[in-house]
Amino acid sequence: MRIGRIVELSHRMKPGKENFKLEVKHINVEEIMPQHKRFKDEWYILSEVTMNSHVGTHIEFPYHHIKDGQDAAEFPVERLIGEALVLNFVGKKANEPITLDELKAHEKKIKRGDILFIRTDLDQLFRTERWEDHPYITMEALHWLIEKGIRCMGTDAIGVEIEITGDEGQPVHKELFKNGIPFIESMTNLGALHKERSLVFILPLPIEGLDASPVRIIAIEE
Repeated sequence: MRIGRIVELSHRMKPGKENFKLEVKHINVEEIMPQHKRFKDEWYILSEVTMNSHVGTHIEFPYHHIKDGQDAAEFPVERLIGEALVLNFVGKKANEPITLDELKAHEKKIKRGDILFIRTDLDQLFRTERWEDHPYITMEALHWLIEKGIRCMGTDAIGVEIEITGDEGQPVHKELFKNGIPFIESMTNLGALHKERSLVFILPLPIEGLDASPVRIIAIEE
């Protein structure tokens, strides 16, 4: 079977250095499974991981904001594998809007059922003091994308949410989740893709009751 060019779209995760909790503890195998023999000075371990569900490149599911929404285990994996379109919004600054007119300029590219990635190149700010800098998508632009039939949305920034306080917090997330659309934050390497379209595999941990999951995203270009 012929496989095309493979591009990693997830950040490598570094225990103790993430913006959310990620700890890895190494335990000698016999401490957990005494029936297994470990020879003296042999390296034979099991790892114990403690982490936040939003650490690193991660995908958020409706359960994040909807109590009876689909969680990481329930969401159909077939909706996370398919053709992805990258739209280039490099140059957008923190708190600058992505407008309906700007999205409509790409209208002919967007297909029903697309996985849509918003490229900002702000992944370069990951793990820095400015890691939360990002533009935002206007609600009318978001509604238009939903009407176009996208099935998943992601970005290489920490998000595309306008900062709102009070009862309307995270309206972009809520509108996506209400329509059954998961959202990916903190991707990377979108600029390494040679084409606007590629086949992508988005593979979260299928853990019941998980609102979000660190995710490995692989793009394959023909």
